[in-house]
Amino acid sequence: MSGQNFWNTKAVERLDIPSIMLTDGPHGLRKQGGKADHLGLNKSLPATCYPTAATLANSWDKSLAYNVGLDIGMEARSEKVSVLLGPGLNIKRNPLCGRNFEYFSEDPYLTGELASEMVKGIQSNGISACPKHYAVNSQEHMRMTIDEIVDERSLREIYLTGFEKVVKESNPYTIMSSYNKVNGEYANENQHLANDILYDEWGFDGVIVTDWGGNNDRVAGLKAHNQLEMPSTNGITDKEIVDAIHAGTLDESVLDEAVDQLLSLINKVRLDDKEPLQVDHEVHHNKAVDAARQSMVLLKNENNILPLKAGTEVAVIGDFAKNPRYQGAGSSLINPYKLSNPLEHLHDSSLNIVGYAQGFKRMGGKSSKLLKEATSLAESAETVLLFIGLDESKEAEGVDREDLKLPQNQLDLVESLIKVNKNVVVVLAGGGALELPFADHVQGMLHTYLSGQGVGEAIVDLLLGKHNPSGKLSETFPIHYTDVPSSAYYPGEQATSEHKEGLFIGYRYFETANLAVRYPFGYGLSYTTFEYSNIEIDGLTVSFDLTNTGDLAGAEIAQLYMEKVDSSIFRSKKELKGFDKVYLEPGKTKRVSVALTKRDFSYYNPEVKDWEIENGDYKIQVGSSIQAIHLEETIEMVGVSPTVFLKNEYPHYASANVKDIPDSEFEKILGRKLPPTNWDRDKDLGMNDTIKQAQYKNWIGKMLYNSIMFVHVFLKKIGKPLTANNVYFVINMPFRQIDRFSGGKISRKRVETFLRWINR
Repeated sequence: MSGQNFWNTKAVERLDIPSIMLTDGPHGLRKQGGKADHLGLNKSLPATCYPTAATLANSWDKSLAYNVGLDIGMEARSEKVSVLLGPGLNIKRNPLCGRNFEYFSEDPYLTGELASEMVKGIQSNGISACPKHYAVNSQEHMRMTIDEIVDERSLREIYLTGFEKVVKESNPYTIMSSYNKVNGEYANENQHLANDILYDEWGFDGVIVTDWGGNNDRVAGLKAHNQLEMPSTNGITDKEIVDAIHAGTLDESVLDEAVDQLLSLINKVRLDDKEPLQVDHEVHHNKAVDAARQSMVLLKNENNILPLKAGTEVAVIGDFAKNPRYQGAGSSLINPYKLSNPLEHLHDSSLNIVGYAQGFKRMGGKSSKLLKEATSLAESAETVLLFIGLDESKEAEGVDREDLKLPQNQLDLVESLIKVNKNVVVVLAGGGALELPFADHVQGMLHTYLSGQGVGEAIVDLLLGKHNPSGKLSETFPIHYTDVPSSAYYPGEQATSEHKEGLFIGYRYFETANLAVRYPFGYGLSYTTFEYSNIEIDGLTVSFDLTNTGDLAGAEIAQLYMEKVDSSIFRSKKELKGFDKVYLEPGKTKRVSVALTKRDFSYYNPEVKDWEIENGDYKIQVGSSIQAIHLEETIEMVGVSPTVFLKNEYPHYASANVKDIPDSEFEKILGRKLPPTNWDRDKDLGMNDTIKQAQYKNWIGKMLYNSIMFVHVFLKKIGKPLTANNVYFVINMPFRQIDRFSGGKISRKRVETFLRWINR
């Protein structure tokens, strides 16, 4: 029921039960050959680094998601890895979440569709995918103890829909539980999430594995179908199971069932008796390049400045041109088989590169010398390619972003360049949404997100028009962070994180509140044009014609949204219910069909514990983004007259005024009183409290906290952000994990003694 070591299950040789290996993904294989750690501090074996999920989601391409999963799974099997830990499919509740680069979208439908295909691709190799983190892992700050307070309707419609799709459509063999609590119970021992929903309602028949160190109460976890705890605790928690059976607090049949399920997994994915696969890393590199090409998003192309014409005199400016940001940090940190950079490929292109300037310090801080060099170079060129973005310290497991801004030295550089050259094209790097105050003052902008090891070739192919951009945003770009619906509540700082915004995540809020955004959900430009026509609805199938009306071949992502007419309940104005990515030669037309289901028209009613359709008319809207609707038809659905979520009973939700929800209205939808959101500083610290809380106790606790914080800040100052993030992870760690993470080298008795000193 627990690991043999950091990455393997226990073997029972006398019964021919092999050890199987579980290893990090999800955008490439991270198999550590030497000393193991979960947060990416120690190096792993070389593997193909594909675009992260946030990047891949911008492709809106289910076949691409499948093929990326297929390739990653192949590399995993070639290294005798039986369980690949991914994909990550938590919803992007807030754009500051430090791990958003690992997650697909703010939309549960798009998330579920792409994640399902990736799971199928991974498991086609005879190994297991492991969708994560189940569930409501919405922030990195205090992630091992934070209590995510969310109402049942929002839980079902927003945070669980993607997991439900994956379970029902792709049959993953394992699922990883999240660290956090959900409505008062740790996710790993949450009876409602695991037993009621995952196993009983959805019919999941696989294994739940903890996130690494994500076990709180081992016996409670076992009762909630957590069969496997990782990593090894050197028998500490195994003894807890045995003791509980002897004490009569755990029925041995629960253990028997868990063992059966774990053995079933091992038999499905054991690789000890199978021939190893041979991987052609050059072929996989080319596939990574193609995935990157399809996933980058052209945000602006004023006066058709792109694609750049052969012979154009170009100044290349920005550190990211030479040292590309291509992946996030933490447990998904891949050691790439090879890594291309844009600068090299630009020099090898048909452009006339007049020079390169670093432009700014990567980790922030002013440099008049670098600024002057870049500005001078920009004056001598027809066009400036400016490579800017977020550095490695800004997006990582264990920490959240502080804001949506680019570093000030980069903003200063943009301002300086647009004064001396009117043709500035910005190439952005980063795992998600950004504030872009300069968007109206540059001619072109390509967002590459985190595009994996093929980033260099892919960028140059798009800039020169060798490949037509087709990516579209899978998340909304607000004008200001304060526009974000959860900004008033995020992150939960201490004991709880209140999801007062409810259903109104991302575009669901911006569309309903009619609030302007920088770039809407589903937005992205192409070098060609498309026309939509001839919509028809036959039963629940929506069909329409899509024509390439431009001069270049290209792919268009047609999106289908649904809007309830005169709804009596509060709900988002529009919801994504279908999409198709269609490649067309110039002048060609294709008939596109999208099949809807009754579930697409439904809302979740907690009182009847089921999905219901509200009576009446629904607008079916087809467009190129949520704000560019080209076709519309109405369909009538027979359902119920709702008795819950009525607009007159929830005035703030009805008007989408969700940034100032009164406790009373949230408690009404929640069905109970809110727990305290802050820690009780007068209360003695226990095993489930964190090292961070020690700062509020005596001098011993203060010294412990301040010492760790000093090391964290020092490491950031000397340019070691990944190590600094690992230190910060320790601050948020509960005391209960010390004996388990150390394998008993620091015993629970010693931890309890230390807590008594702190509590004096």
